[in-house]
Parts: sequence; structure tokens; C-alpha cells
Amino acid sequence: MWQIAEAVDKLFDVIYYLVIIRILLSWFVRDPRNRFYALLVQVTEPILAPFRMLLLRFVPDMRIDFSPIIAILVLNMLRSAIINLLLTFVG
Repeated sequence: MWQIAEAVDKLFDVIYYLVIIRILLSWFVRDPRNRFYALLVQVTEPILAPFRMLLLRFVPDMRIDFSPIIAILVLNMLRSAIINLLLTFVG
């Protein structure tokens, strides 16, 4: 079962890296015709959009998008919970 926990851990690593790459590229690449950036947005938007909508409910005139930070924090808690559950049922 530790292999499943390790796979979950690696999956969350990939998600983190994709979100961080999107943050960095958003400062430099704003061309929607850029295929790599468009793919990155398509992959990460389902993760970031719910957090963005939640933040906009509380701060409607938000000028800086803090959704990636909130998403990474929540994903980190989710990662820990899933891995702990997997290791508890095995252990």
C-alpha cells in the first residue's frame, strides 16, 4: 500500500509544479495562442477556478489572484490527509 501512497505523493508534486509553472508563466506569457500556456491553463484551471470564485465572494475587487496560494495550501492538507489514511489502513 505504500506504493499507492507514494504515487499519490508524486501526483500532488506534479500538480504543485504545474501550478507554480503557471504562476511564473503568467508574469511573462499572456498569449492565449501559445500552445504550452493554453494547455497549462486547461490543466490547472479546474483546480484554481473554485478557489478564485471563493475568494471573489469575499473580495470582489481583488486585483491580485491569490487562488494559487490557497489552492496549494488546501492541496497540501488534502495530500497529508490522503497519505495518512492510506498508511493508517495498511499499518
